[in-house]
Amino acid sequence: MMNDLIPLVNKLQDVFSTIGSDTVDLPQIIVVGSQSSGKSSVLENIVQRDFLPRGNGIVTRRPLVLQLINIQNTEEEYGEFLHAPDQKFTDFGEIRREIETETARVAGQNKGISRSPINLKIYSPNVLNLTLVDLPGLTKIPIGDQPTDIEKQTRSLIYEYISKPNSIILAVSPANVDLVNSESLKLAKQVDPEGKRTIGVLTKLDLMDAGTNALEILTGRVVPLKLGFIGVVNRSQQDIVGNKPMVEALKAEAEFFKHHPAYKNIASRCGTPFLAKTLNNILMNHIRERLPDMKTRINSLITQTSQELLSYGDPTLEGKSNRGALVLKLLTKFANDFVSSIDGTASDISTKELCGGARIYYIFNNVFGAALDSIAPCGNLTTQDIRTAIRNSTGPRPFLFVPEIAFDLLVKPQIRLLEPPSLRCVELVYEELLKICHGCGSPELSRYPRLQARLLEVVSDLLREQQGPTSSYVESLISIQRAYINTNHPDFIGGGGAISDLVKKNEKKRREFEKLNRRVG
Repeated sequence: MMNDLIPLVNKLQDVFSTIGSDTVDLPQIIVVGSQSSGKSSVLENIVQRDFLPRGNGIVTRRPLVLQLINIQNTEEEYGEFLHAPDQKFTDFGEIRREIETETARVAGQNKGISRSPINLKIYSPNVLNLTLVDLPGLTKIPIGDQPTDIEKQTRSLIYEYISKPNSIILAVSPANVDLVNSESLKLAKQVDPEGKRTIGVLTKLDLMDAGTNALEILTGRVVPLKLGFIGVVNRSQQDIVGNKPMVEALKAEAEFFKHHPAYKNIASRCGTPFLAKTLNNILMNHIRERLPDMKTRINSLITQTSQELLSYGDPTLEGKSNRGALVLKLLTKFANDFVSSIDGTASDISTKELCGGARIYYIFNNVFGAALDSIAPCGNLTTQDIRTAIRNSTGPRPFLFVPEIAFDLLVKPQIRLLEPPSLRCVELVYEELLKICHGCGSPELSRYPRLQARLLEVVSDLLREQQGPTSSYVESLISIQRAYINTNHPDFIGGGGAISDLVKKNEKKRREFEKLNRRVG
């Protein structure tokens, strides 16, 4: 059961890599080290194969997610890339060239780095189940055509991976350099100050000055790490150039620790085989501890994704035979959303601004109402205009009373002042209806952009066609009011009412004046 944990996480990692999502923090071992720390050699020793690119400067320019899968009852060893699922690489030289080609394709040729990972699976009877992420080596000075901010880019990428709580940090440091200057341990301490999820690897133990050793470090007396330090001896550059077999290199490593006076007592806890076994146990235990949280997170994602999938429509309506029913359903949904937006019963009502029916109500009662209140009924009429209208309506005869014709001549132009704000109200309502129309697109309808565009076009044309008749109807309503002045309306004051109001106002002024005189006197 425990042996199935790492392959299970590998499957999850493949799924999230395929869909381009890292919403779940999966347990994995992050390999961190400087360019000259021997990081690549450690990985090749674990795999027991030469498969990583080599050269000057930064060679690893994209994260390499390396999944090691143990296979039994076979001697075959091969690799598979996630970006080339149909290819099986039995030549590990081809694997190296594929990594170089894929790196150059995404990161370019100028030694820059990319955050897009390369996913590689290696199947072999000589490996233990492991998931390792090889990151670009730390560097301080740009070399050749490297970007000037290459150190900042590299640190940012490494920090992104090691800051995840579920990651195990494999900090590779050379033993022939003072551990205080180890860049990998400095970075690890920033995100894991207590050293609970950091394991140290000391390389180049065979290159230390004569009379010196790293026993104090390996036994945890210098830098305390909960997962400890493990010493390894990689192949030298001469061994690599001479194609020294991995089997011989591992034997030489075992002999080194077995016969070294400082390390012979801890030889069983040093070397690449012990490192691989330790990493396998650490990763399995780490996955087991994090499994409940991962399960909760994944179940939550499944629920969210299922709901999102349902929002894109009923899968039973897919296919040519159901196109009619599908279109009818989409049109009905659009019409219901349109009505809901006007009625205020939509599920996604905005809390930031007025919209839909509330906006139309605001246009009628606030915008249109304010426009009507701003009209001065007698703003463009002077006393002389009124006298002239009365005289013109009586002809050569003297007048004792104001004729009705003069009243019509004066009132009808004033009623026409209502027409511009009324037509503007029609335009504002039309614009709001268009806005509602464009906001009714559902996720299901968005799957069919041509249908959605055509539907919006038809509805917009329909609204536009009705704008003209609506404006004409408003104009006819105002023309009706101009054609017949209803003097019997309760709101109409009339001559007697006007004189009565005037008398009341004068009486009120007289009383106020007398009251003021009494106070002064």
